[in-house]
Amino acid sequence: MMENAWIIPLFPLLSFLILLLFGKRMKEASAYIGILLSLATFIYSLLVLFDRFSAPTFKSEATWLTFGDTQITAGFEINQLNALMLVIVSLVSLLVHTYSKGYMHGDERISVFYAYLGLFTFAMLGLVISPNLLQTYVFWELVGLGSFLLIGFYFYKEEAKAAAKKAFIMTRIGDVGLFIGMILLFWQVGSFEYDEIFKAVAEGAVSSGMITLTAILIFIGAVGKSGQFPLHTWLPDAMEGPTPVSALIHAATMVAAGVYLVASLFPLFTASKTALLTVAIVGAVTAIFAASIGLVQTDIKRVLAYSTMSQLGYMMLALGSAGYVAGVFHLMTHAFFKALLFLAAGSVIHAVHTQDIEKMGGLWKKLRLTGPLFLIGTLAISGVPLFSGFFSKDEILVSAWTHGNTVLFWLAVVAAFFTAFYMFRLFFMVFLGESRSEMKNVHDSPNIMTFPMIVLAILAVVSGYVNTPWFGTFLGDWLTEGNEALAHGEVEGPIWIMIVATVVSLAGIFLAWLIYGKRSLSRDWLSGRAPILYNILYNKYYIDEFYQLTVIFATKWISQLLNIIEVFIVEGIIKGITGIVQTLGKSGSKLQSGQVQTYGTVAFVGLALLVVIFALTGGYLK
Repeated sequence: MMENAWIIPLFPLLSFLILLLFGKRMKEASAYIGILLSLATFIYSLLVLFDRFSAPTFKSEATWLTFGDTQITAGFEINQLNALMLVIVSLVSLLVHTYSKGYMHGDERISVFYAYLGLFTFAMLGLVISPNLLQTYVFWELVGLGSFLLIGFYFYKEEAKAAAKKAFIMTRIGDVGLFIGMILLFWQVGSFEYDEIFKAVAEGAVSSGMITLTAILIFIGAVGKSGQFPLHTWLPDAMEGPTPVSALIHAATMVAAGVYLVASLFPLFTASKTALLTVAIVGAVTAIFAASIGLVQTDIKRVLAYSTMSQLGYMMLALGSAGYVAGVFHLMTHAFFKALLFLAAGSVIHAVHTQDIEKMGGLWKKLRLTGPLFLIGTLAISGVPLFSGFFSKDEILVSAWTHGNTVLFWLAVVAAFFTAFYMFRLFFMVFLGESRSEMKNVHDSPNIMTFPMIVLAILAVVSGYVNTPWFGTFLGDWLTEGNEALAHGEVEGPIWIMIVATVVSLAGIFLAWLIYGKRSLSRDWLSGRAPILYNILYNKYYIDEFYQLTVIFATKWISQLLNIIEVFIVEGIIKGITGIVQTLGKSGSKLQSGQVQTYGTVAFVGLALLVVIFALTGGYLK
């Protein structure tokens, strides 16, 4: 099956083309086209994964461009990492396609929505199987285009248009770093191929300074796509898109692309301690930074958005701590429980028609299926024992501790406490107590929406058992099979780390219950005692305002200055020259009157002037 894996991205591409051409006629039937082709994508991806369990890595390429002695190739590769990613991406995409059939019911542009989903899925799958950096970069940019279209789907809303533009620009900033790093690697190695780059690095053909520089530049691209600090501000605003889009972008596709990029280039990063440390620091800072903001947000989707940022920070911390398996493991488990949380949040929004958790409450009795499903996702992301997030988060903490990143380890522990607290704050405020606003006809979503959530809930529980210290490290052994460079950071950690992680998670849940469940502590615990800190967190550390006053202001000022130079200097000079030429042209054209008498007069006057000059010079012209 692996030799035909190139077909996998073509299914969603076909969906995009069909719906783009005939979607208006199909209307609601467009959903069935998208779902069926997504199902074909998932089935084929699953077959490829099973094939990869028993067969070695498969790679197929053909010459794309030739200049001089250099050949640029294009093709596909199936290894352990991207075989797993194919299944994760295609499964989440299939479930989002299915869920959207109910969520987007009645929308006049439903065919356009499914077309955009197909394009986005095609781009992500193409990125996953790319065997070289250049091809990765092509699909990397297509992913950005797809996200722009999906985030700005409600284009008639100013907030959606602004969010789409912001996501496109912010990720482009990171992409500049990726592009420069890619070009520098090609300059040093003479190839974009992953295998050639890793070989050159291993043989010492690239200097240590250049390895560090290129790795950090490529990481900047990952920072933009994965919403890491400081290129993170687009990610919460992306919530302006439809909720299924949020689930797709924030679970296993766009934001995961940055983590996948670092993981796929892991041998490059491990060759530079500075690059690894940079990845770890940015990841840890992002984890606690985003988690602290999530403590006070009141929009259900934005709370989940900041939790996504925090969890992506965890993944980067793992990779920066040489925990390749830990990072990929958490990428997988996060895909399931975060997609579940977003789809369950969409079910809540679909029922109560608001995203403000201050207006919710008492929904446990009314949403009898959505409530338990949301609770499963909340338990998983909080790292409660026996749920998937518990096992993958423990792996990350072990990697940070054993790699000597003690400060970063404790930052991650604090972030874990924050995560458990704000997620159960969200759960208690939405589902427990009494409703804080008038809600009529509140009921669970239709089966077409609840079925994907049930599948994800099951995976949010069982997916963690593929790599545990109790039942076996199957996933880790398989991911690092035949590659010592990937396995060297994997070690067993002390049992107290698991105990600390569990205690911290349960403490966060207990505190949230005291405040928002039992209500024995004041809800104004932070705003009343530390209003300045509360305002800083509520306003997201004023990062957007800082960018507005610095980068955006400077950009506008420079743009206006260059515009003045363009209009008054460059165009002024051009207009002046044009005016002179036009004046001379008009004067000359008046002489070309077509009258023989005028021409004769001019000839006679000219002859007379020549005679006078001849006489004055004594017959000699000097």
